[in-house]
Amino acid sequence: MRAERPSDGELLPVAPGVNWLRMPLPFVLNHINLWLLEDGDGWCIVDTGIAAQTTEALWDKLLTGELADRPVTRVIATHLHPDHVGMAGWLTERTGARLLMTRSEYLSARLLVTDEPPPPPENLAFYRAAGMNDAQLESYAGGYGIYRKIVSPLPLSYQRIEASDVLQIGRHSWQVLIGRGHSPEHACLYCAELGLLIAGDQALPTISPNVSIWPTEPGANPLQDWLESCRELPAQLPGDVLVLPAHGRLYTGLGVRMAQLIDEHEQALDAARAACAEPRRAVDLFDALFRGAVNGGNRIMATGESIAHLAYLEAAGELQAHTDDGGVRWYQRS
Repeated sequence: MRAERPSDGELLPVAPGVNWLRMPLPFVLNHINLWLLEDGDGWCIVDTGIAAQTTEALWDKLLTGELADRPVTRVIATHLHPDHVGMAGWLTERTGARLLMTRSEYLSARLLVTDEPPPPPENLAFYRAAGMNDAQLESYAGGYGIYRKIVSPLPLSYQRIEASDVLQIGRHSWQVLIGRGHSPEHACLYCAELGLLIAGDQALPTISPNVSIWPTEPGANPLQDWLESCRELPAQLPGDVLVLPAHGRLYTGLGVRMAQLIDEHEQALDAARAACAEPRRAVDLFDALFRGAVNGGNRIMATGESIAHLAYLEAAGELQAHTDDGGVRWYQRS
């Protein structure tokens, strides 16, 4: 069934034993969809919101109110991004529930919550290579370590989930499907009995998830991973599956949506190819790749996504890259 969206902090049933919960975000993307699954006599929480006073107050109201008569049994985080895992530590400490994540996502999150300013020299060199100037690098350094500010301390142990695991949650079985590219090992949950896919950020209805290369793994090729995942996910599911995304409204037509996302990136790759007829830095591709303005609030993600498109083409042998004496990396068509 389709559902009207719930208000922040309120539950809205969308299927037997499945409830939709929205939490606010203090970003341009102003909300995240979370899911509460009936788990026998308790509740299983899927994704958590960022660690913030507003989110904590809404969770506290739920735990002492509507959810008070049934314990939280498990907390599942689809991936490491703060809007998904931010309150996971707070919730597991508060309720005694176990945290479930894929290994790559949990370990990456554990590392990120230890980051403190200043950023390491390797990070500054990475963004200088992309073409950032001194003022932009200074701005990046000033915001370094934000992850730990919006992610509560994670539990020191967790339960690993991985591809093809089947989780019995209440009366229903949920198969773990893995997507890559937006994050290292993003977990989606599919219930064949209900015809539902909890998709996290892997299959958003109207926006394209960020696909970036980060300083921690400069040799990665996440766009290749992403495009492969976009092809593989709908092939594993029936065409009429109802998608429960992390942002936006519930929808059907997963295959069509994944094809749209692939097409968007193919167009971006065409634009990058055209731009690189002459030597270009990653920051020189912003106008070609993005409709909106790139500014201090989104520069890091835009830079990472530009690098990801260039790295994809370089790995395919379509671009050659060289680093100049100032440490700046230039790309040009082969």
